[in-house]
Amino acid sequence: MNTSIFSSLELMFYLAGLLAIVASVKVVTRQNTVHALLYLVMSLLAVAVCFYLMGAPFAAGLEVIVYAGAILVLFVFAIMMFGLAEDGTSQAEKHQNKVTFNIGVWLGPSFLAVLLLSILIFTINNTEIQQKLTSHIINAKQVGILLYGPYLLAVEIASFLLLAGLIAAYHFAKGEDIRSHSSQQGDAE
Repeated sequence: MNTSIFSSLELMFYLAGLLAIVASVKVVTRQNTVHALLYLVMSLLAVAVCFYLMGAPFAAGLEVIVYAGAILVLFVFAIMMFGLAEDGTSQAEKHQNKVTFNIGVWLGPSFLAVLLLSILIFTINNTEIQQKLTSHIINAKQVGILLYGPYLLAVEIASFLLLAGLIAAYHFAKGEDIRSHSSQQGDAE
């Protein structure tokens, strides 16, 4: 019997969870949009590791493909389309006299990335953890039955909330341009 407080599986899970929490706090507190987006990638990947360690590799794969892949590509396009990266350039002009390469900016994200990579490598290489994980794998059919069974209403509500958020983001980002354009058309008539 293992006499340690935490097994290695639990320790890796808690470390990945802590990493997800730290990265999520950094997402909210960063003023530069691109930096916040990079911390969001780290947070989503840490959550995927948590799913994998809970014995749900399908959910972990979906987390990486759907959220860390597709959704973040949409965020990058939104940053490019709405000009949100300009906040970093205006701050850069103010601090032009400072050193251009600041190691402190790269220290935090590098530490988080190395920590997440070490957790993932340790988990994959440890045979004891792999045996525990393969004992209760949740397959895609079970997930589908639950999502389109008792949780159908929650899935539909979440999709409507995402649609409402998308419409609101478009309205707030393009609101001034649309209003000024429509007022100019009204004046021309």
